[in-house]
Amino acid sequence: MTTETAAGATPNTAAGTAPDTAAGATPEIHELDWTDLRHSLAAGWRDFRAAPAYGLFFALVYVIGGWLVLWALTARGQLWWTLPAAAGFPILGPFIACGFYEVSRRRETGQPFGWGDILGVIFRQKDRQIPSIAAVSVVFFLFWNFLAHMIFALFLGYSTMTNVSSSLAIFFTPEGMAMLAFGSAVGAAFATLFYSLMVVSLPLLLDREVDFVTAMLTSLALVRANPTVMLGWGALIGACLFLAMLPGFLGLFVVLPVFGHASWHLYRRAIA
Repeated sequence: MTTETAAGATPNTAAGTAPDTAAGATPEIHELDWTDLRHSLAAGWRDFRAAPAYGLFFALVYVIGGWLVLWALTARGQLWWTLPAAAGFPILGPFIACGFYEVSRRRETGQPFGWGDILGVIFRQKDRQIPSIAAVSVVFFLFWNFLAHMIFALFLGYSTMTNVSSSLAIFFTPEGMAMLAFGSAVGAAFATLFYSLMVVSLPLLLDREVDFVTAMLTSLALVRANPTVMLGWGALIGACLFLAMLPGFLGLFVVLPVFGHASWHLYRRAIA
């Protein structure tokens, strides 16, 4: 287990200082254990309690997006809304995540901050590597959407089905259950790859002047070096997000800020 980096120990490009890692250089990663996850969560909770307005504001974007998707699914004749509504999350997600990270970074280094500071940092990311990460996220989203339709067509393409809400019985047929099993396995593999590439790449891009490919490879190397801990972290995030969405997405007002801030602290423990 590593100790949390002291304030100012890592020069930060977001603050306008020179980076300690040359562009393209692969940062050194640390070995992690379960104690690191516990300390990161505790630090994320402290950050949320210390500056709740920022966490609630950024979480509101996801809550409104969830309501929009739910409305599109339930409103008659509005299913076409789901794809553009859901596509907004991969585009906006990396920028919103930077809001959580910047709040935690400034609290860690003792820098004062206000709305102008946080939103300004997010706005400035458009000229750095975050848009490239957003583009990768969109490609993953579109490819998974295409793959899901292919899996559906392969297993249920010859079945008569008007729409999902009125033909749920089709999923309890042998073909439907096979599709659910195969699709779940493929989706889990796809989600694991995406998570491995992204888990620390976003805070790394905010913190240092590295390219997005180096950031993703560093994130992947971290998961490979600490598979049990990092996959456990991903499973914890997934389970908490699922539970947070059940009460009308309202749980996201707490879960997203806490894990957003905690992700920054886990990054600080994971990257030398």
